[in-house]
Amino acid sequence: MSTLLTTLEQQARTLAPDERARLAEVLLESLHDTSLPEVEAEWQREIEKRVAAYDRGETQVYIAQEVFAAAKRLDK
Repeated sequence: MSTLLTTLEQQARTLAPDERARLAEVLLESLHDTSLPEVEAEWQREIEKRVAAYDRGETQVYIAQEVFAAAKRLDK
């Protein structure tokens, strides 16, 4: 590990939790071609698409209690 990386890591550990989270977000975003706002916009479009399909009655829905009961039966 380079000296610079070691120094940066030590400095990052002194940040407040919310600052470390923001730093992690920025660093992870820098590894991808798509920026975080673009990803969030794409998720928003997907949410709107799914809600519209639900409103039109085009999706199958499940009662949560039934899903949890089925999952408990599988766990046994």
